[in-house]
Amino acid sequence: MVILQQMQHGLRLSANNLPRICLIPTFSPPPALHDAATTPANQQDLREQGSVFMPRFDSHGLVTAVAVDRTSGRLLMLAHMNAEAIERTRETGRAHFWSRSRGRLWMKGESSGHVLRVVEIRVDCDQDALELIVDAAGPACHTMAQSCFYRRIAADGSLERVVGD
Repeated sequence: MVILQQMQHGLRLSANNLPRICLIPTFSPPPALHDAATTPANQQDLREQGSVFMPRFDSHGLVTAVAVDRTSGRLLMLAHMNAEAIERTRETGRAHFWSRSRGRLWMKGESSGHVLRVVEIRVDCDQDALELIVDAAGPACHTMAQSCFYRRIAADGSLERVVGD
């Protein structure tokens, strides 16, 4: 629970709590996130330029996450993560997400065996989206396509399957 609370308010990464899945350099400690001298502008600077992991969760407590194949760079899937999913992913090295439709935490591949082993987690500039660099143990899509993005919109507006998927 402490980690979940820290993730909601900003987590300082140090040699003692580095994720096992990626190496992140440490820097001098940032100012406290809730002291009188910390303004919203300072928090934005910390979030966008600093070394503090401060996910910007939406009103449902989620951030968008994409999984990208480490070898090919191909976009595999898009999902959502809450603080617990981020924590479980960092702890286990396997991608966990929050299912909005099922209303529960799930590990990718928990039933199919097509797990995503997370090699690195990247954070976008304002920390409301994550990119998971992964090694996939099988198709990423529940339809058995290699990627969930296996169709494109044709000129006539219909959907057509992307060649090679």
